[in-house]
Amino acid sequence: MLIFVLFSILCLFFLSLYRNFVPFTMKSMSKKYTTVIFDLDGTLMDTLADLAASTNYALAQMGFQTRSVDEVRNFVGNGVRKLIERAVPADTTENQLNEVFAHFRTHYAAHCKDNSAPYAGIPGVLAQLQEQGFKMAIVSNKPDAEVKQLNSQFFADSIRVAMGENEQAGIPKKPSPEMVAEAMRLLGSAQHECLYVGDSDVDILTAQNAGIDCLSVTWGFRSAEFLTHHGALHFVDQPSQLLDFLK
Repeated sequence: MLIFVLFSILCLFFLSLYRNFVPFTMKSMSKKYTTVIFDLDGTLMDTLADLAASTNYALAQMGFQTRSVDEVRNFVGNGVRKLIERAVPADTTENQLNEVFAHFRTHYAAHCKDNSAPYAGIPGVLAQLQEQGFKMAIVSNKPDAEVKQLNSQFFADSIRVAMGENEQAGIPKKPSPEMVAEAMRLLGSAQHECLYVGDSDVDILTAQNAGIDCLSVTWGFRSAEFLTHHGALHFVDQPSQLLDFLK
């Protein structure tokens, strides 16, 4: 009986230590972040309608079958060139592909803001992060000109570094870590200070390649099940939870 009582007391003692230690540990882990690097499409903004519209405009110019919004959803993530490669018929020639891509780029440059908007809650979260002193950037596989255009209109008050795909300048697109490394350099942040936030498997792999932590969002273009299958470890289901994660 005495042994049982002593054992029970020890269990209660260690349980008390655990309850006090775990929140402290979690808080300490999240406190290390000074910098948040965001994906754009499917993370900060719902851009799917405009991407689908420009894709279908380009396909129609060549007489090709158009695609549903859900099909386009599954095509995005690896840059707009890959989006068009996935959208065209299987027997499309290289010259035809180049024409479709040119039509897409022209149309999307003029219409990337027609229906695109930040997800509900995102502007307020960014404003609070800025007030708390976080440095923020956008790193996206969307063309650099459109990334800067959208950031200028919607996020300029909070995000001062915005980078899109610009391989002509010698910086490979995601999941290469080089755009993330350039963003960190511009912000003056070290790897251990940075959190990458995105909605896709490409974002998970980008963060891994860059040697930084990744937080996956479930309101974007990929499901939680898909993200889990591709190695996601941490999730948020709504923008406000990002603030809780960073407390």
